Amino acid sequence: MRIGTLARVTGSTPRALRHYEQHGLIESHRSANGYRCYHPSAVNRVRNIRHLLAAGLTLQDVDFFRPCLDGDVTTAPPSPAGLRVAQARLAAIDARLAQQHGIRDRLAAALDSVG
Repeated sequence: MRIGTLARVTGSTPRALRHYEQHGLIESHRSANGYRCYHPSAVNRVRNIRHLLAAGLTLQDVDFFRPCLDGDVTTAPPSPAGLRVAQARLAAIDARLAQQHGIRDRLAAALDSVG
């Protein structure tokens, strides 16, 4: 299947697919006319990648789940290592949120002092 078809079927973009390929998460081969062609199993893999990214993981985090990407990551029980990756990502998100709340509070205080 060509890149446009894979993008359409998975709700992705050709640019995102090339990015996943660059990170080694999906593979293609070149047809005689030079087009990228993907195996039909790439549909499930891309959907799983997108699911993990939507859950807040990064591509580097998703790379850790590479052995699971051809299965059903939405219903499979998480491995202890997978849980550690997700917990570390959640901690990083919580830290960023705390930092943003601090910035917001300082800005609100500054606006209150002039207003």
